[in-house]
Amino acid sequence: MNTPAHLIFGLTAFAKPGQAKITAASLAGALIPDLSLYLMAGWHLQVLGTSPDVVFGRLYFSDAWQSIFRIDNSMILWGMGLAYGLMFRAPVVIALCGAAMLHLGLDFLFHHDDGRAHFWPFTNWIFQSPVSYWDPRHFGNMIGPLEVAASLLCCAVLWRRFEGVGMRVLIAVLGLTEFAPFIIFAIMFAGN
Repeated sequence: MNTPAHLIFGLTAFAKPGQAKITAASLAGALIPDLSLYLMAGWHLQVLGTSPDVVFGRLYFSDAWQSIFRIDNSMILWGMGLAYGLMFRAPVVIALCGAAMLHLGLDFLFHHDDGRAHFWPFTNWIFQSPVSYWDPRHFGNMIGPLEVAASLLCCAVLWRRFEGVGMRVLIAVLGLTEFAPFIIFAIMFAGN
């Protein structure tokens, strides 16, 4: 799924008004599984000038990159963290690891040929879901709009839950970021 959707879902599931640490932890947990991709791809695209075809067609699937993804996308490691948080009733740890587990669960369900080894260190096996959040060959043309609709619904829930200006700005930005591809495509193809 798109990272803004993960952030929206993580906030919806775990963020709490008036509890900044828990809210920040839910945001961090929803982001961390994608963070290494942003850092590595950003470095190659922006600093080294590597072409997007190389970054997303070759480097993404390389052993070096996948070895990093195995760690930050491990349901085993995040699950251990969540179990620790639950055992010791640590709400910040629960929010962090719970949001990461939600992220990984959604990725597990909606990545066809670009999934990750979610059960590392026990196995490097990568599940190929029959559906993809983006690839129309695997129902991406249906899943993508459902993701946006669910994200916008969650934004409405978050808007009602949080009254502070900072959070409302974040919610609006996340909602617009999730909806932006539809606006861009509508403008691009308006003349056709």
